[in-house]
Amino acid sequence: MGECYGGRMPVSKHEEPPHPLFMFQDGVDSDRRFLKHVFDNVHGNITLDPLSLKFIDTEQFQRLRDLKQLGLTYMVYPGAVHTRFEHSLGVYWLAGEAVRFLQTYQGSEIGIDYHDLRTVKLAGLLHDIGHGPFSHLFEHEFLPRVLPGSEWSHEQMSVQLVDFMVDEHHIDIDHDCLTKVKEMIISSSNFAVEKSSKEKQFLYDIVANGRNGIDVDKFDYISRDCRACGLGCNFQFQRLFEGMRVIDDEICYPAKEYLTIHKLFSTRADLHRTVYTHAKVKAIELMVVDALVKANDYLQISSYPFDPAQYWKLDDTILKTIEFADSKKLKESREIIQRIRRRDLYQFCNEYAVPKDKLEHFKDITPQDIICSQKANGVELKIEDIVVTNIKIDLTRGKHNPLDSIGFFKDFHSEKKFSITDDRISHLLPACYQDRIVRVYAKKPELVEAVSEAFENLQLKKYGVKTQVHETPEKKRRRT
Repeated sequence: MGECYGGRMPVSKHEEPPHPLFMFQDGVDSDRRFLKHVFDNVHGNITLDPLSLKFIDTEQFQRLRDLKQLGLTYMVYPGAVHTRFEHSLGVYWLAGEAVRFLQTYQGSEIGIDYHDLRTVKLAGLLHDIGHGPFSHLFEHEFLPRVLPGSEWSHEQMSVQLVDFMVDEHHIDIDHDCLTKVKEMIISSSNFAVEKSSKEKQFLYDIVANGRNGIDVDKFDYISRDCRACGLGCNFQFQRLFEGMRVIDDEICYPAKEYLTIHKLFSTRADLHRTVYTHAKVKAIELMVVDALVKANDYLQISSYPFDPAQYWKLDDTILKTIEFADSKKLKESREIIQRIRRRDLYQFCNEYAVPKDKLEHFKDITPQDIICSQKANGVELKIEDIVVTNIKIDLTRGKHNPLDSIGFFKDFHSEKKFSITDDRISHLLPACYQDRIVRVYAKKPELVEAVSEAFENLQLKKYGVKTQVHETPEKKRRRT
């Protein structure tokens, strides 16, 4: 028997399988004269093909340089200044690597060809082209405030921008390829197309996986965000690359890798808890949302997402536009931004985690709920004095175990896939897969005590317990 290669048998007894980088030699895209090399600090040398460069070398794609991947997180984690631009290049590269690994081991069996490689790579490159300023804040915090009920999504805008770029820059791309690129971009969103009738459905799960959440988008941003924030990352996506296999038109994984996959989801959850929803990061985000809302009538920010020709001009520099404008109509917005610069932030008062047995019927807490829980103490709180954030952290599948939706196989001789249920998982893994955390902030320092006490009263009314996370100076003085 020959030696194993990446856990599999080689192509023959005498020959190792070709490295994935040397597959798909096809026309101009394999001619090194037309390739461009970029060094990435996460993945090393990335090779860009001519069609991808036509999209990259546009003002719409270059806009991603002015969109920080983690939005305002850099104000707490100084190293988190990486952008959507480098993330998009990373996803482009990993998407190509995923297809190449599948081609290496199952190419003739699953019918992957050069056009599949090009399509998946383009989807990876362009998947975030429609993102708004400040990461997800624009979509999930700002737009709901100024356009209640809006169903706008960055995935849908990505699709519109791709069409705009093709028309604006006369990019020569096959219609069928373009259609598949757009379908792959939205394949994990609420606007996902029906894939049951499509050939090679497994290709639609590589960039944005709506089936089970394992995709190269996560592979890149988890690795990149951990590195930028100085955090350790014990998730190794290379093991999944070398082990994945298509069974019944679905990418499946060796059963022995279930802990590797669990690390993917748990690392993502840890990033949400310690970085993305850090108490001070959220305080700054809440202030920026208030500044954008107050500036909206004058700058008409909310009109941009409905016109690709205008939308691509919107990026993180909108804060500078507000900060240095002379208009009196932007005075309130300017003052909020100046408070951020001076670190005069909204004050974190308290938080609590919703009990597990209450998650099913939990409803978002509002400032009005806190005001209604205030007892007479000489300070009358108003809705505009309080900000509440209702945070949900899960393992991509809400309250469900993410491993339930993933196909596994026993070994590389197996032709059947199966799921790994809770009773077959290590008892050291969590029994609950979702956290709901409620945080409350006071916009003025002198109101911290009153807001915190009202928040504690609310907890007593709802759950019969209270959680004191933050001890206010007044309470500390009384205690001592």
